[in-house]
Amino acid sequence: MPRTPLVSERIGQFFLGEDRLEYTEYGSGDRWVVLVHGQLMLRRMCQPLARVLAAEGMHVLTIDLLGHGRSDRPADPLVYSMTAFGEQVVALLDHVGAEEAVIGGTSLGANVSLEVAAIAPERVRGLLVEMPVLDNAVEVGLVVFGPAMLAARFLPFTVATARTLTRWVPRGLVPFWAGVGLDTCDQQPAAMAAVLHGIVFGRIAPPSKLRRAIDVPTMVVGHPADPIHPAADAAMLAEEVPGARFVQARSILEWRFRPERLDKEAVEFVEECWETRPDAGIRKA
Repeated sequence: MPRTPLVSERIGQFFLGEDRLEYTEYGSGDRWVVLVHGQLMLRRMCQPLARVLAAEGMHVLTIDLLGHGRSDRPADPLVYSMTAFGEQVVALLDHVGAEEAVIGGTSLGANVSLEVAAIAPERVRGLLVEMPVLDNAVEVGLVVFGPAMLAARFLPFTVATARTLTRWVPRGLVPFWAGVGLDTCDQQPAAMAAVLHGIVFGRIAPPSKLRRAIDVPTMVVGHPADPIHPAADAAMLAEEVPGARFVQARSILEWRFRPERLDKEAVEFVEECWETRPDAGIRKA
């Protein structure tokens, strides 16, 4: 498999009120892309695609949202919501001086990207969303993340034990995605419970009316046989957003372990976003 060319990588931080958020910057230039991680995961999961895009001349940012990774992790559920996460992405753009960017992400990151398009459409050059979580995933999401929230709240030793055990494993000795999985286990019980509470009991995504008003180039990637991220949700979003491009992954693992095809799709899409200047990201009703 061909190696991705080396690109510059820099770690930065900024403050939103009293909260510190950390990010990584790949490449340079004024063709900005922001990639957002999945729920309870960290920005390192976006590193492979970030490097691919930066090698093609994009200026890529990956961010640890509040409560995730190396950013601050308050234990107050009131500070966590999809809208708040979207505001953090906008604040990152302000911090680096980017007027607009292609916004993308996986799972939680996909929904956060939609929130950015809803709250700051003028900042969105395009949307690159994988595995959005919409109407068809609500019940399964509650079944999966509800018990995790209760365990973190009422059985915190389970989360603390997983954190302690996984921290002993040297990340350099395991494959990349195994390391991402181990890092995901590095949770603080009170903060984990607060994050899940804020997400489970808040707005999962902008309502269909707002999604139908999105007016920027959009690429939606869906997976077959994925109950937490049903392909029906991805297909529905692609139908709702005018002119959206729907890309069917061969499996949930394709972009992780055989990324060449989807990387190529993503690079071509992002380049197209920057070749023409779209109108504002949300059409007025």
